[in-house]
Amino acid sequence: MRPTGRLHIGHYFGALQNWVRLQNDPSYDCFYFIADWHALTSDYADTSAVAQNTLEIMTDYLAAGLDPQKCIIFQQSQVPEHAELHLLLSMVTPLGWLERVPTYKEALENVKDKDLHTYGFLGYPILQCADIVIYSAEGKSLFVPVGEDQVSHVELSREIVRRFNAFYGLSFEGKFYALVNLFGSDPDKFAVEFSVLGVLLDEVRPGGQKLDPADREDVVRAVRKYATQLGVKNFLEKYDQRGEYASFREVLNEPQHQLTQTPRIPGLDGRKMSKSYGNAITLSESDADIRAKTKVMVTDPARKRRSDPGNPNVCPVYDWHKLFSPPETLKWSAEGCRTAGIGCIECKAAMADNLIKWIAPIRERRVEYEKNPKRVLELIDAGSKRARVEAVKTMTRVREAVFGWEKKRNEVASGEWRVARQD
Repeated sequence: MRPTGRLHIGHYFGALQNWVRLQNDPSYDCFYFIADWHALTSDYADTSAVAQNTLEIMTDYLAAGLDPQKCIIFQQSQVPEHAELHLLLSMVTPLGWLERVPTYKEALENVKDKDLHTYGFLGYPILQCADIVIYSAEGKSLFVPVGEDQVSHVELSREIVRRFNAFYGLSFEGKFYALVNLFGSDPDKFAVEFSVLGVLLDEVRPGGQKLDPADREDVVRAVRKYATQLGVKNFLEKYDQRGEYASFREVLNEPQHQLTQTPRIPGLDGRKMSKSYGNAITLSESDADIRAKTKVMVTDPARKRRSDPGNPNVCPVYDWHKLFSPPETLKWSAEGCRTAGIGCIECKAAMADNLIKWIAPIRERRVEYEKNPKRVLELIDAGSKRARVEAVKTMTRVREAVFGWEKKRNEVASGEWRVARQD
């Protein structure tokens, strides 16, 4: 989450509750972070609150039940490999993909108090992708717990990773290059070879003449581009099922979304709960503030008078009852609303009582961590070091796939490079 202030109950039910569940499932290795670089994508002009807000969010994470012994909690900017992978992914991501992101266009149209015409804001989906796939591990699936409104972001990350893997994970074997050089020769003599990749190469090769070395590289680039468009796995399944001509290694894992079913959590005014709307209850809210804020919550607009019956299914207060109140109170609220047996003020007060009971243990844990900010910082630093160990593993693999320096160093050390130069 971005460090833009203290977290609210919408954050808890929308994400934190599920994160706590996942950390307690031994089948998952969980990484949760504070996205301080992402805060700069829109708030670059004033970074004065980022450090304090980072502490606030970490405190909220711990108070909500995230346990550094069961998951890795870290600060994004303490793991510089995120930025390096973001740079490499940005090299292969088409500009049009970013310009078509709905949230990007919406923000440009609706946000008038900030200049968002920057690469940082345009390219945030690439940084988001890097944040996810930097924790790729060979042979393991990579899941991102999201709500329905965020599935499209994961899908874009999948597309970026597919394209990256097509460039740096797809390798052609010597038999493939030999086949390319056969074009222009007697097709009857090489009928078997032509039947394997012939149709494909005939589509992309420059003419029917025998290819010289320069033309051969043009064909290889064209085939790679075609494989990228088709999808590398689809390409290999269609043209090289036995793996004779090409090999593929997933340098980065394609992330999969894990859909989180989140309850409806309207804000105090009925809109989506958001700090920017001023319609939220934070996880650190006092009893007095909870009562004062919930007392003015919007309700079913049909209940203009105390004697008017209402519909609890369109009332934000009833939505909150479903989160915090026991079944008997929920029944009392619904029946009282429909029959006008209770008033909205009475209904709000009962809900506030149960909200206060629910939030009390979270708030108590938060107070304990607030007393010891040094400990909170130590936990951030320790988690960031653990996260970086994993990120370094991924970037070692990525750098080699992109640049091949380890292979080149081995060639130089073995003398193969000098032999090649002599030839």
